[in-house]
Amino acid sequence: MKMNGGQALMKALENEGVDILFGLPGGAILPVYDPLLDSSIRHVLVRHEQGAGHMAEGYAHATGQPGVAMVTSGPAATNIVTPLCDAYMDSIPMVVVTGQVPYAAIGTDAFQECDTTGITMAVTKHNYLVSEAADIPQVIHDAFHIATTGRPGPVLVDIPKDIVDPNNPRSALDWYTPQGHDLPGYNPNLSGDPEQIRQAAKLICAAERPVLYTGGGILKARAAEALRELAELTGIFVVTTLMNRGGFPDEHPLCLGMPGMHGNYTAVTAMQEADLLIALGARFDDRVTGKVDGFAPQAKVIHVDIDSAELGKVRRPDVAIQGDCRLVIEDLLQVLRADGGVDTQPDRSQWRTRISGWQERFPLTYKQSKPDELLKMQYVLEQLRDSTPDDTIVASGVGQHQMWTSQYWKFNHPYTWVNSGGLGTMGFAIPAAIGAKAGRPDRMVWAVDGDGCFQMTAQELVTATTEGFPIKVALMNNAYLGMVRQWQEMFYEERYSEVYLDRDVPDYKKWAEALGCVGIRVESPEEVQPAIDKANEVDDRPVVVEFRCEAEENVFPMVPSGKTNSEVVVDPSQQDRPR
Repeated sequence: MKMNGGQALMKALENEGVDILFGLPGGAILPVYDPLLDSSIRHVLVRHEQGAGHMAEGYAHATGQPGVAMVTSGPAATNIVTPLCDAYMDSIPMVVVTGQVPYAAIGTDAFQECDTTGITMAVTKHNYLVSEAADIPQVIHDAFHIATTGRPGPVLVDIPKDIVDPNNPRSALDWYTPQGHDLPGYNPNLSGDPEQIRQAAKLICAAERPVLYTGGGILKARAAEALRELAELTGIFVVTTLMNRGGFPDEHPLCLGMPGMHGNYTAVTAMQEADLLIALGARFDDRVTGKVDGFAPQAKVIHVDIDSAELGKVRRPDVAIQGDCRLVIEDLLQVLRADGGVDTQPDRSQWRTRISGWQERFPLTYKQSKPDELLKMQYVLEQLRDSTPDDTIVASGVGQHQMWTSQYWKFNHPYTWVNSGGLGTMGFAIPAAIGAKAGRPDRMVWAVDGDGCFQMTAQELVTATTEGFPIKVALMNNAYLGMVRQWQEMFYEERYSEVYLDRDVPDYKKWAEALGCVGIRVESPEEVQPAIDKANEVDDRPVVVEFRCEAEENVFPMVPSGKTNSEVVVDPSQQDRPR
């Protein structure tokens, strides 16, 4: 079948099961937008290319399927670099198609030209510059394979205008359906080494103070159910990092919650005092470890990861297993059961008692605001959590509100927490929530955003309105870049430099209404619940609820930068309690 490169690109995307595409047209990619009219793929017109990338990420977070974005060359390509880097850091499967100037013009500084593949090489799992129209079907097929296998990640495909332009002879090709992949050197290892798995089982059966340290690899590997089986078979407590919230139910008695810089005291301290860390799909991120040479000093380490580059990168493991988390856990379960299952586990009653004591003495806490005071974000989040379905998808921006959401929300279902972990991208929440709603239209989707984050990407609410994605936004307006303000208070002698944003400018209620949303403002505790109820009832357009929050509230616990996890700072009301 003869066709042009633009038609081949659309057909290739359809063959990969793409049903929705987030993008913005422009000169170099314009020829592709014509065959898009005849495609089964739904296109979502964004208001900024960064929004397209974050929507693709949110879609991938919520569905597990690769998100797809398409933008033009030059500034459009550079605008999507941030989502590419965000996806790369958090191992999000994504395919981005960028337009490029005609092949013969590359290197001449043509209008809207940039070295897209060169710029994105460090923030993609792989990228392509397609030189021949005939290569398009195979390249797209390979791009999806690379993005979704092994350690997931973003793949970029840069396509010169002339090979998709129906008026250019270089665009003509005979369609073919790709058969397999020819990718020398790319062969992800999924199955863990049996001997290493047996060694891991021995360490588990000897440990008196073990902790299952679980990261985003659990969700990427669809390993939530296997993790639960492992925890229940062994009776080992589980910590869920920021990227694995929901990967193990918060309501489970073995769940300790989130560890790290702003993790709860019990999760942080249990890891620090453990004699064995079983790291599953976690990468010993600096926000989890604190000062590395003081992290979990008595612990042996079992490290399971699909990416061999992570094994030993930060902490040298005693047992290193490269492989898919779900498959490795399932093999480990077989070994443990064959050896006697629960009967082989040592008496860990003293460890359970210590953990119970920490939980009793150092729960998450805050001082409730008085009726005439501004709101506490923690209170708002508790009310929001208790007023939404258990499987509500929550997307977050970055900062204090992100940490409080992870702390106070109860995540009992996988794939309900959408956030920017590794890169920490402000402005992530709203476009990511739109992408999540696009992928899961049956679910309620709330974005929890700060006023600093909101001002970066609020224009995408126009996309939500016009494209029919009725997300809900809890806008926590504390008039500050809250996390930066907290650091300046604690570590810079309260010298507040360029962190005040203004509480009344812009007028968020009017802004929301101008974007086609329902706008609600909440200024007192008694208004919180009625506003949430009203927002939950609206299902035909987006809703923005501005909660006017106290500016001086700090996130605790906190492990100060450069300190060990043993030096975790708890809430002022708990600082005199024995540890």
